[in-house]
Amino acid sequence: MTVTKHETTIEAPADRPVIEITREFDATPDAVYRAHVEPDLAMAWMGPRDITSRVEHWDARTGGSWRYVSSRGDDTFGFYGSFHELRPGERIVQTFTYEGVPDGVALEVMTLEPLDGGRTRLHAVSIVETVEARDAFVASGMETGVVEGYEALDELLADR
Repeated sequence: MTVTKHETTIEAPADRPVIEITREFDATPDAVYRAHVEPDLAMAWMGPRDITSRVEHWDARTGGSWRYVSSRGDDTFGFYGSFHELRPGERIVQTFTYEGVPDGVALEVMTLEPLDGGRTRLHAVSIVETVEARDAFVASGMETGVVEGYEALDELLADR
């Protein structure tokens, strides 16, 4: 298996409560989409490499919801959200909440752009309530989870 290493760009504009993530994958938009909405695939790559995650609830449809629990050693972390809109191979709009900060809900709009050669550019915009909440989100280790998770997603997609 040969996996191309792609850069993950994470931007947090100083004056807005927003995080923008851009990343390319050597897979079709349909494959990248499925890896985000099929629970077994999502749990195989999501988050830092030193955690394991299990689904407690997953209803991937417009208007559906999800919840999973991640573990690192004896520590567990719960996450939940709602699928606001799912458009296969194109767009995912969902909320994301870490149970440790229940007032810290984020709205994420992810678009999948087809590129030449069966590749995809993912662009995600996460919106939170305040710049301070955004800074806490970034300080929580989000960057490590996103970068390592997308590296694992590259490997998962290469095996398919």
